[in-house]
Amino acid sequence: MVWDTPDMAAWLLWLIAAGLFAAGEVVSLDLVLLMFAGGALGGMTVALLGGATVLQMIAFIAISGVLLVLVRPIATKHLTQRTPLQLDGVDNLIGRTAKVTREIDSSSGRIRMGADEWSARTQHSGETYAVGETVRILQVDGATAVVGDALE
Repeated sequence: MVWDTPDMAAWLLWLIAAGLFAAGEVVSLDLVLLMFAGGALGGMTVALLGGATVLQMIAFIAISGVLLVLVRPIATKHLTQRTPLQLDGVDNLIGRTAKVTREIDSSSGRIRMGADEWSARTQHSGETYAVGETVRILQVDGATAVVGDALE
């Protein structure tokens, strides 16, 4: 492909730069390079409109700066902040009740929650729960539920 002037190819260089910044973002996950990719797209737009190289650079710097200052903090907050009441994985078992299927003491036992059966142990030594009793899950330690009295 033959270009009439060096400025006509500038938009393509900006597009390549934006792609490289975006690819770098995939590796870094910092949301900084992504803001530079947005700035490069701004430089590309100025190049497509026939703007001089100096204007392209100003657009790149200005748009990157605005994105870094205004957009990045908001995006980072939304990506890293969890809902306080959101429970994931085994955390959603804490507080639920279960039936004892094999006597539980401080070292072993079994409980059933719906269709699932778990190994279980008591929180305190000397505490025991007989088959058929209802217990409350206090915490999960690996694959073992630590249980206590359902009335707690």
